[in-house]
Amino acid sequence: MISKRKEVAPSLLSADFTNLGEAVRMVAEGGAGIVHLDVMDGHFVPNLTIGPPVIRALRQITPLLLDVHLMIENADETVHDYIDAGADMISVHVEASRHLHRTLTRIAAAGRHPGVVLNPATPISIIDEALDLVDFVLLMSVNPGFGGQTFIPTAFRKVEQLAREIHRRRLDVAIQLDGGVDLDNIAALSQAGVDIAVAGSAVFNSDDPVKTIQQMLKRML
Repeated sequence: MISKRKEVAPSLLSADFTNLGEAVRMVAEGGAGIVHLDVMDGHFVPNLTIGPPVIRALRQITPLLLDVHLMIENADETVHDYIDAGADMISVHVEASRHLHRTLTRIAAAGRHPGVVLNPATPISIIDEALDLVDFVLLMSVNPGFGGQTFIPTAFRKVEQLAREIHRRRLDVAIQLDGGVDLDNIAALSQAGVDIAVAGSAVFNSDDPVKTIQQMLKRML
């Protein structure tokens, strides 16, 4: 597993893009070990965000794990750009991957942590053959593409189902969840089986992002 402890991965999608260095500093001060980075291409999802140059710049200023979530159509063709930029964790959508096995094995072969992502309406069963290839599974609890969306409650059932399957197969796979995570639901999500909670607007739109990260970490225990 990526981490032996429960983790919060603050998402820079909700941070001030004019001062990402300060956002990363607050993540570290809050005690989180992972920075979540959303890469969007305007095709698989309707928004556009960052790419390898920004990831490369962040790599120069932090030892924290850079968790890169690829919401793009051509992940198999471009995954090495993100590896070369310094990503530690790279997750790809099963819905957008024509060659999922090849993409995941390429990430692992480069010494990085491969992950697979499922949209809210995509069943767990579709990644049955991929679970042995990944270090983590990212479950979306909102539809991908924009920050600040409302949490979809059926995600709880999906987390519990995935946790049972990982336990049944005795796999060392972390469960990550992204979308609508806040101080009100993070403890219940952890109880259901979430190992890594991605939180964006709940952190960076709060009055004190550092304190919010600290409180989230405590509630995951």
